[in-house]
Amino acid sequence: MHSPSPLSLLDLPVRRLTRGDLVSCADLSEGRGWPRDEHRWGLLLSAGTGYGIAEPDGKGLVAACVVTSYGPRLAAVGMLLVAGRHARQGIARRLMRHVMEETRSTPLALYATPEGQRLYTELGFAHVGRTERVLGRFRAEDRPSAVTTRAAAADDLQAMVRLDLPVFGIDRTHIIARLPAFADRLQVAEGNGELTGYAALWPSGDDHVVGPLVARDTATAKALVAALAATTDRLLRADVDARHEELLGWLVERGLEPGSRTAVMTYGIEDLPGDATRRFAPLTIATG
Repeated sequence: MHSPSPLSLLDLPVRRLTRGDLVSCADLSEGRGWPRDEHRWGLLLSAGTGYGIAEPDGKGLVAACVVTSYGPRLAAVGMLLVAGRHARQGIARRLMRHVMEETRSTPLALYATPEGQRLYTELGFAHVGRTERVLGRFRAEDRPSAVTTRAAAADDLQAMVRLDLPVFGIDRTHIIARLPAFADRLQVAEGNGELTGYAALWPSGDDHVVGPLVARDTATAKALVAALAATTDRLLRADVDARHEELLGWLVERGLEPGSRTAVMTYGIEDLPGDATRRFAPLTIATG
């Protein structure tokens, strides 16, 4: 049986994805050399809207992506993947144009790999920042941190939402409320009787990922990372906003190695809203 021509693939309809497509999405990730991340796909498909193009025979996906909406002021596009056998046929462009039509006037944000930046630039996205990935075995410091942290409790969620709102710039209650079930560990920092930061630790393949990481200052961010790292034997991974050079340098000192970079890109808005000085790492580069 011959593969369909590029033209017939581009004519295939884009449809909404559901949690019933989770395995196909994970297969698509694995096929492109990413972790399967069924856990992350489950979060994204429940908190956001998935779009995909099915194979002509209905078995699997040609392409997929997820849009996480934060209301009329912002939507984040993530996990845009095209099956390797269908690469460089205009499918990613087709899917992105569909997303842009669906979201209409809503500003968009995404984290672009070096391979994807050209496409997004051609579609009108602007480069506004970058993240740097670090990965490795975390070595604890000899001296304990002066910042107090503890495991989050159920009644901390409202305080986390209040802390997060000015940092992210838009209400993301629907994401934060899912963190206790999604994360293996959720940690908060306290000072003078109030929350000063929070961070989650969640599984991805053989690694544990730190994100989101929201903190009053770098010392608080370090304390949260160290507390989370102490709870796992896995390799630790984080995608850190490159503006936080002190945190990145400290993570390298503690044993993590620099890895890939992603560009932060926006469409219809000059920059991400909120306070970047307290936004150290996203939940995942698929959600903004």
